[in-house]
Amino acid sequence: MYAIGFQIMFLAKIEGALQMTGLMKRSTRPARRMVICTLFFLICLLPFSVLAAGETPKDSFNNLQKMLKTDGFDPEKISALYDRPGVRFDHRSVSLFFMHSESKLNYGQFETAKSVKKAKKYQQAHVESLARTEKKYGVDKEVITAIILVETRLGEMLGKSLVLNTLSTMAVLDDTNARQSLWRLIPADRRLSREQFEQKAEKKSGWAYTELKALLRYAFAEGIDPVTIRGSYAGAMGICQFMPSNIDRLAVDGNGDGRIDLFNHDDAIASVANYLKHYGWKPGLDHKKAYKIVRRYNYSRPYAETILTVADLLKS
Repeated sequence: MYAIGFQIMFLAKIEGALQMTGLMKRSTRPARRMVICTLFFLICLLPFSVLAAGETPKDSFNNLQKMLKTDGFDPEKISALYDRPGVRFDHRSVSLFFMHSESKLNYGQFETAKSVKKAKKYQQAHVESLARTEKKYGVDKEVITAIILVETRLGEMLGKSLVLNTLSTMAVLDDTNARQSLWRLIPADRRLSREQFEQKAEKKSGWAYTELKALLRYAFAEGIDPVTIRGSYAGAMGICQFMPSNIDRLAVDGNGDGRIDLFNHDDAIASVANYLKHYGWKPGLDHKKAYKIVRRYNYSRPYAETILTVADLLKS
């Protein structure tokens, strides 16, 4: 009803504008009627053009909501959450999983004098937190700082994607219609082969559902509105870019306020250290062992080498 009312009001405004210009006055009544009918038809098509541009109806998440409720989440909370205006099928973020990469991250940018200088200032700003964490977990403060530098440029770039939308969209890719909607929206010159797309969508769907449940458990437990949590296109979040399942297992309260908030530097610093300690970090590790553990944070070889290089630069 609101949409129809808006359309009528909009048409009235257009007619008024045309009359002001004299166009309507110079036109015959049938011509005026034709102009108005044409405009009305185009406006009615607007919602469908939006769908074609990538917006999938909210009923895409109906089965997902049923699964979450079956798995123990509060039915009223889940229904209210997925009825929020900002919750939608996010093809833009999820499409990146199914495209050929045009470029690779330039890790050399983190080893420049400018980046290292910023990292040293970060250490000065968080000197107490880093010292406390290094003492408690045995993880070099330089390595912690290097990871936060590379992950989010010291907390300055946390990601723009709504994590709830990203994980919900990926979780429903076990549905044929959802996969077809996403496939049509990926640029043809950059997307994977159809076979690769189908295989990856099926694999990522189950993974994303697990991550989505972890996200909701974390948000509800900490009293955080899930619709406010933004992160990377992959669903990583916070200053240290943890996936929700890692928050569940390895994130810790670094400032003693009784909460885990990965958008807080103290908690992010402690969580990075706890993560590395969990995978075997100890004081005095040689390069080979340190490299192996850092790769548990991000499996990329250049990533691990960059972290250790930046850490050495910070120590010098």
